[in-house]
Amino acid sequence: MNAEIIAIGSELLTPFKQDTNSLFLTSRLNDMGVEVKFKSVVGDDRQNLTGVARTALSRAEIIIFMGGLGPTEDDVTRECVAEALGVPIRRDSDIVAELYARFAQRRVKMPENNARQADVIDGAEVMPNPKGSAPGQWIEGLHLGEHRVIILLPGPPFELEHMFDTEVLPRLRKIVPKAKIATMVLKCALLSESMADERAAPIYGKYTDVETTVLAGAGQVEFHLRAVAETLEEAQERVEQLAAELEDEFQDAVFSTGGESLEQIVGYYLQMRSATIAVAESCTGGLLAQRLTSISGSSRYFLGGAVVYSNDMKTLFCDVPPLMIAEHGAVSKQVAMALAEGIRKRCRATIGVGITGVAGPTGGTEEKPVGLVYVALASQPRTEVVERKFPPGDRKRIRMWAAQQALDMIRKKLI
Repeated sequence: MNAEIIAIGSELLTPFKQDTNSLFLTSRLNDMGVEVKFKSVVGDDRQNLTGVARTALSRAEIIIFMGGLGPTEDDVTRECVAEALGVPIRRDSDIVAELYARFAQRRVKMPENNARQADVIDGAEVMPNPKGSAPGQWIEGLHLGEHRVIILLPGPPFELEHMFDTEVLPRLRKIVPKAKIATMVLKCALLSESMADERAAPIYGKYTDVETTVLAGAGQVEFHLRAVAETLEEAQERVEQLAAELEDEFQDAVFSTGGESLEQIVGYYLQMRSATIAVAESCTGGLLAQRLTSISGSSRYFLGGAVVYSNDMKTLFCDVPPLMIAEHGAVSKQVAMALAEGIRKRCRATIGVGITGVAGPTGGTEEKPVGLVYVALASQPRTEVVERKFPPGDRKRIRMWAAQQALDMIRKKLI
């Protein structure tokens, strides 16, 4: 079966409020073998919400509305769903009585508009809400067809989650055919999306029963694999078969098959090797250190580092000779190597990393354009350095790519 999730609330269309309920619902539905095909966010507008409801009715088997069940005039989910279905709404006297009793227990007079929460779509089954005042509604039958349902849930997460687990799941289990979904995510470092897909498409194209989604950004490409089968073992087998072929194609570019970030993988290897690391960063401004230390337990292997933006700081903290900077420039292979060696020596680390470059959007020259980055890695028995020329124009992107380059060099060194 498939599902559509509709989040309701004008606040969700602003930069200040984010829909997280759909992530919870997707996880629960996927565990049952239900595929979420569509997600929508719609404001508190009757015409728009009714239109979205009608569209969902034309294409989804399980339709979940979240929010818009409150007492105010802009809470119009009940009315709009009823209009899309072409059925009336009735006011449930038992729910009204429960609402009055709830307010009486708190010794507060119930505002008259709270009675709107007792409006029930004709033919709906009311789902109690012990965590709040807005009951949910389950609509099955009518003219929806076999195994087709509409579910109305309150918007607050603690209310929605409790109602879904206690009221919705038992009902869904009675109508959802047994199926299981297996997923896997392969992450590859320092590949472009187009080049990665050109190599991968002939492979995943053979697996018509596995859905493959390619995502890219910040110096990595992710292959999201998803299969549905009667048993989890069968679905998992298909996903793993495809993953194995993709791993054979991309070899050591693949750094994770379990969802881990590159900094997590680097942390694992550093601990396995009982190795320590220190960093000296110029153009990345501490981004590499931030990513390394974002992992819990990183104090076991991350000793410290320095943000050496000025030439004087490069000399002071990493012993980079002023003559070297004058001769080759702060952005150079020589200075990157000196940064890595200097910070390694000063911190007595197993590995030292030095990064210098032109992040832009200003500061570039014809000889050293924006996007030019040098990353050096110092360890026994030698120091390695990589020159990369990232596309100019986005300072944040260049810094992210540079940090990603450094992390991948560390990973490959430790392998």
